[in-house]
Amino acid sequence: MSVAWLDWSNPVAIWWGFLLIVSAVNVAALLRLRVRFRGSRGDRPAARWIEPLLLLCAVYVIGCAFRSVLPRADVQRICLFDTWLSSVMVGRSVATVAELCFAAQWAIVLYALGRVANSDTAKNIAKAIVPTIVLAEICSWYAVITTNFLGNVLENSLWTITFVLIGIALSRLVPRFRGPAQFAIAAAAAGIAAYVVFMGTIDVPMYFGRWQGDLASGKDYLGLVAGLHDVATRWIVTHDIAPWRDEIAWMSLYFSTAVWGSLALAGFGLVKHLLPRYRVRAPLTRATRRPVAVRVRPLSGMR
Repeated sequence: MSVAWLDWSNPVAIWWGFLLIVSAVNVAALLRLRVRFRGSRGDRPAARWIEPLLLLCAVYVIGCAFRSVLPRADVQRICLFDTWLSSVMVGRSVATVAELCFAAQWAIVLYALGRVANSDTAKNIAKAIVPTIVLAEICSWYAVITTNFLGNVLENSLWTITFVLIGIALSRLVPRFRGPAQFAIAAAAAGIAAYVVFMGTIDVPMYFGRWQGDLASGKDYLGLVAGLHDVATRWIVTHDIAPWRDEIAWMSLYFSTAVWGSLALAGFGLVKHLLPRYRVRAPLTRATRRPVAVRVRPLSGMR
């Protein structure tokens, strides 16, 4: 395997080095979080409930680390290393499991916030997160099997819609908490707003433009059988910046900030028991005093 491309003059090599460093930091943070969870067991028996958040985070962090070490672009079938681990079949399978775990994290945390705040909006949106992302994953597999970017347009649109709803739920939860809890929820809502802007102005339009370009050129798409064979057996090794240029932005953000979000969601389990103390209690309704007319009858014998 040639490593001549690993040179400071090659932007792809610099980018890949960035992914490796970020992934190492993320894995270290995951291990640190695991230590914190283990330390919390002795103090709170309820710590058993929060283990799923850490497990889901571990799958997502490790899945993203794998994809950082062996980056690839699914529909184009491009990768950095000539190995079967770079195949779209392997990479997309890892991504599917990891992304469903990430969605499950959001569903668990948002539902817990909704319960504490007594918010039906938050709880209902939480219930819709995983089914919506399952549909997004189906669209993603349609794209990689057929090489039709329409699947990516639908996939990323569903992710965007999901986080618009999560942002709405968080925005409604902000005034129901105070102190650090309120700040954390507001910060999460702001981060989601930035994500939605990125998806709506850069990511989804990029895939839409590719889809339109393929339609204009009369591209032939793959069928189910041919597509499955293709994703399992064909990968194109390239270290040139041109085919990677449009992938670098979203991959860099995905394998850094998205993973940090997953770690933060896992950390929520460590402080969940503190939420009630930061809940803003609705003031008791004071009784309204209204004058009541009283009819007085004269006593017998009096005029």
